[in-house]
Formats: sequence, structure tokens, C-alpha cells
Amino acid sequence: MVGLRRILERLPRPAARWSRLFFLGIVVGVLGGGTAWALEAAIEWGTATIIGQVAHVGSAEILRFDWRVLLFPAAGGLISGVLTRTLAPRSVGHGTDLLIRAFHHQQGKFRLRGPAVRSVANVAVLSFGGSTGPEGPMAALGAAMGSSVGGVLRLTPRERRIVLLAGCAAAVGAIFRCPLGGAMFATSVLYQEEEFESGAIVPSFVASVIAYSVFMSLRGVLGGHEYLLPNTDQLGFHSMKELIPYAGLGVLCGLVTMLFHMSLRFVEETVMPMSRLPRWLGPCIGGLVTGAIACAIPQVLDGRYIFIKNALNGFGSPPINDWWWVWLFAAVILAKCVATAFTVGSGGSGGALGPAVFLGGVVGAGWWALLHAAMPGLFPSDSVLRAALIPVGMGGVLAAVMRTPLAAIVMVTEMTGSYGLIVPLMLVCVSSYVIGRRWGLNREQLPSMAQSPAHAGDAIVHMLESWRVAEFMEPTWTETVERNTPLREIIPRIQPGTRPVFAVAEGQRLLGVVSTSDIRKIMEEPGLAEVVIASDIMTERLLTLHPDVDMYRAMDQFRRSQHNVLPVVRREDGRWLGMIARERVYKRIQQHVAERQRQMLSEHAGLAAMQQEAEIQELVLGAGDGRKNRFERIMVPIDAVGQSLRQADFRRRYHAQVIAIEQPTGEVQCPPSLDAPLAASQRLLVLAEEHDDAVAPS
Repeated sequence: MVGLRRILERLPRPAARWSRLFFLGIVVGVLGGGTAWALEAAIEWGTATIIGQVAHVGSAEILRFDWRVLLFPAAGGLISGVLTRTLAPRSVGHGTDLLIRAFHHQQGKFRLRGPAVRSVANVAVLSFGGSTGPEGPMAALGAAMGSSVGGVLRLTPRERRIVLLAGCAAAVGAIFRCPLGGAMFATSVLYQEEEFESGAIVPSFVASVIAYSVFMSLRGVLGGHEYLLPNTDQLGFHSMKELIPYAGLGVLCGLVTMLFHMSLRFVEETVMPMSRLPRWLGPCIGGLVTGAIACAIPQVLDGRYIFIKNALNGFGSPPINDWWWVWLFAAVILAKCVATAFTVGSGGSGGALGPAVFLGGVVGAGWWALLHAAMPGLFPSDSVLRAALIPVGMGGVLAAVMRTPLAAIVMVTEMTGSYGLIVPLMLVCVSSYVIGRRWGLNREQLPSMAQSPAHAGDAIVHMLESWRVAEFMEPTWTETVERNTPLREIIPRIQPGTRPVFAVAEGQRLLGVVSTSDIRKIMEEPGLAEVVIASDIMTERLLTLHPDVDMYRAMDQFRRSQHNVLPVVRREDGRWLGMIARERVYKRIQQHVAERQRQMLSEHAGLAAMQQEAEIQELVLGAGDGRKNRFERIMVPIDAVGQSLRQADFRRRYHAQVIAIEQPTGEVQCPPSLDAPLAASQRLLVLAEEHDDAVAPS
């Protein structure tokens, strides 16, 4: 690792930065792809061995009681509750919410233990028929692995946040088979608005590509096609007439998002607090409710999208009539929302990402059934629209539930191979997002980057990254001495009130530095100053800077060194080029911030008014004389218009002290002119005594 770091340091600055990001993306991608494959294999084996033996989740059959269907989800919930309560008691929340919280509020620190335990528990929940999905826990696990890599490499909080998102992208890109969509999802799921975490895009893309390749290679299908839905890669958009049902589908997806949200929040905020169950027992009771629902609607146990795949193929002939299908799909939507709410909302390990995709597919199938039953002649039964509505519906609900419309479009396109459905996907995902975004399920999402603590210092950071050490370096350092310079010759060069740093050099070679604190230690010992030379007390092991390094990294070096001055050396041969002082950087930052503030106030009148109000409050505080006064803003009295403050004898006449004059433009004149005539359009900022009522009315 040390050798790799040295290699990167020898590269030009942009190349070193991109190489570092690529390296981190590759590491996180390999870990994410391998873990996603292991989790997927465990879930496939578990569901086939346990719940797959007792429930026909992919059929259209309903109302079939089986005691195993009733009790198996409860058993999975019990295993999940015991595992998380015992091994990860502090891990509370849904998968994507956990990683969003870590990004915004924990400096990218996301402990691996909690997501790892919850992923194992999620395998148990799904194997026993819980109504949830593996995608949310897998996204959290990938993010935690990325954060752990950042911890091992001792990355800065900013870099750690980046690898956290790269880990999420790797997990989602692999588990959903959508490398581009996974990267877009990870970089946009942080905010309610459609904003992307631009700094994490490159490593997220790299990590997602690597994870997808590793995942597909381990499954033995790399180079082939393994879509979430079969036979959807030939679907397309063929007629403007189809825009009408697609527009209706977008509205339905938004409404189902509301239903999903209300179901989950009702269980989390009303049912569970009222039940007062122990945390470890809650998932068991939630699983029991899910099992009871599954005895009537077994399709809610489907965590592998089998029901949607069969709906795509039509299930054969309808058992009764066209309306039977409408009521079946409506019942599955309602039952899935409630069952997922009790599985996840009770504390069971899982997330809403998978159920959102499932619900979207059922909404698309149900919307086709309704159109065909109500208007059988509008679209023929063998129309491509029947199959196309299902993947488009998946994107619609996903876009609103996660508040990621652009990512949902790309994810569904890659998951299903239905690139010909881009146009209806755009329409449905955006309309569903607009209608249902308020009811998205990720509580930890912030409205925008402006509210994120991760971006509190972006303006300063970007400014520092644009500056280079060479711009601040002082090539001629006046406080330079030779190694044999006696201390008695150095001391007179220290001016009162200063703390200079003396560079000890021989030609172009820097040997060390002597600080004021080093000199003070020697001065405390009588007689030593006469015999000590610079080389005896200099600090030889120094943190140095290269002239092409950005000032953001330079300031971190200042923090680590705890010195106010650092030497600058040439990267190639270590030749001493000069010194850089921390104070000079701070002054430049202050000047830059003051200039930006001036520009901001000139551009935005509202902010300028706030600034003026703050200045007025400072004036009031500064003008206080200890007496009980009140501050007022009054118009110029009529009988004082045209007179100056001196002529009007304002303080004696009105028993108030004028501390400033506010012009019609908002400019505040302080101190006020005593001889300038007062205008009716001006306002006076005065301090009046509390008991006095003689201040002129405005």
C-alpha cells in the first residue's frame, strides 16, 4: 500500500487523483460484486428450499390456506429479530436510509457489522417468505464495505463519502444487473430533488462496472443476457395513441406510492408503538401478519418477481372473465403494500427497493387488465402494449418511492433490456415522481445539496482546490540561516510580537527549520545560547509540499504538522524552492470570501436587506449605554423635514438618540450627518428611553 501511494505521488496531480479514484472503484467493485453473488445464491437456494416448497407465489391462485404459509414468515421474522438484536443492536432503519444517514451526518463512516448482520437476516426473511427484497440491505452492505475500505486507507471524510457511494453503486449495479443505473441510483438517492453527487460519479461508475462483471462472471452468464424479465428486450413504443394509457399509468404509479408510504408509516408509527413489543419479537409478529395475508394472496411472498414474469406471459386463459384479473391485480397491490409494511415496518431485515419494483410491475399488469376489461376494442389482446406496461410500471413506482426518476429510467431499461421503451419510461417515471415524490420512503433524504452537512464548505473547498501552492510560495525566505549559525545571532532577528520560523539551508538544500518554541526551550537554560548552533536545535523531519499541490491538501498538511510555515520542494529532486505561510493563505481566503459576499449582496436584494438588518442590530448593541432603551425605526417627523439633526435639536426635542439614517435605497449612514438636511423619504434609527412616549410618530 505504501508503494502504491508513492507511485501515485510521483504522477502529475490530475493523473494521481483519477488513478486514486479508479483504484478505489475497482477495489469496492470487486468486493461488491462478490458479495452480491453470494447473497443472491443464498437467497435463491433458501427460497427454493423453504418457501418455494409450500407456496405457489407465481401463480394466479388465491385463497389457499396452509399452516406453513401462515407460520413460515413468522419464523423468518423471529430469526431476523434475534440476529439483529443480538449481533447488531444499534442497527435500526432501512437499507438505503442507513447509507444516506451515514453520508450526510456521519462523515461517511458506516460500520460494516450492522449491514452484514442485516443482510444475513434478510436471507432468512426472504427464504421463509417475508414480503421484502434483498436490494435495500445489499445497497447498505455495499456502502458499508466502501466505507470500511476508506477507513483502512485512512481517507478523508470527503473521500470516504465517495467510496461509500461507490460501494452502493457496486451492490445495486450487480444485484439488479444494471451497471449504469446502479451508479446513477447511488449518486442521486441522497436528495429529494433530482441532484447528483458529482464528485462520486467516476468511482461509482467504475465500481458498478466491476461489480456487474464479477457478479455475472460468477453466475456464468457474462457476455450473455440475464434480464429481470424474459422476452422484454424486443418491446418498443409504436404509436402516439399509446401515450394515453402510459399517462394514466404514471398517475396510478404515483397513487400506489402514496398507498405504500401510508401503509409503512402506519405500521412503524402507530401499530408498533401501540403494541409495545420487544424489538426482537416485532419482526416475528409482523411475519405472522404477512403469513395470514399470504393465505389469501400468496403472491405477496414473491421476492424473486416470479408473479410478474408470469403476468408478462398472461397466465394462460382467465379463470372467470376480464374483470377477475382487474380485481386480482388490485388485491395483490393492496396486499403487497400491507404485507411489506408489516415485514419491514415491524423491524424485519429488508428494504423497500425490491417491493417497489414488484408493485410497479403489478400496477402495469393491472392497468392493462382494466383497459382491456373496460374498453376491449381500444387495444387488441395481443398488443405489445400489454407486455410493455409492466416494465414501464416498474420504473414508475421505483422513481417515486426512491425519488430517483432518471436512475429509475436507466435501471429498468438495463434490467429488462427494453431500450425501445425509453419514451414511455420517461413519461411515466417523471409524472409518477411529480405526483408521489412527497411520499417517498427514504426519510434521511435531504431536499438538496444546500442542506447537506457534507457540502457545508463546498465553496471554500472548491476554491482551495483551484489554487496551487506555487501561487502562495515565498521563493525568497528572509529568515534563512546556515547550519553553523550560533543561537546568539539568531535571537536578535526575532522582532517583538512575532514568531518567525528560520530555515536552515545549504544552498538549494533545506536541512531543517528552527521555530520560536525551539529557541525558547534553549533560552530557559542559562549559558546554552552561547554554545548552541542552528543544527543542534533544528527540526529535520519535516512535512513538505510540492508546488503543484492544491491548497486543500496543503491545508491538511498544515493541520498535521501543527506548524505555521511549511517548506516547498521540487517533486523531482527535492530541491528547496521556498516557504509557504499559513497566515498568507488565511488572508487570501478572507479577501475572497469578502469579495464573494459583496457580489452576492449586489445580486440579491433580499439577502442585502438581511445584511443591512444585521448591521443595524450591531449598531444598536454598540450604541447601548446601559440604560433601559428601546430601538425604533421611524420616519422623519414632518416638522423636522428640511432641517438637520443639529437644527432640529432632535435629542432634546424628541427624547431619542439618532444612531443612523436609512436612505430610500436601503443604505445605512452611520454615524449620521449632523448638518445634512433631513428628507421625508428617509427613516431614522433611534434609541428611545422606555418610559418616554414623546418619539415622533412615523
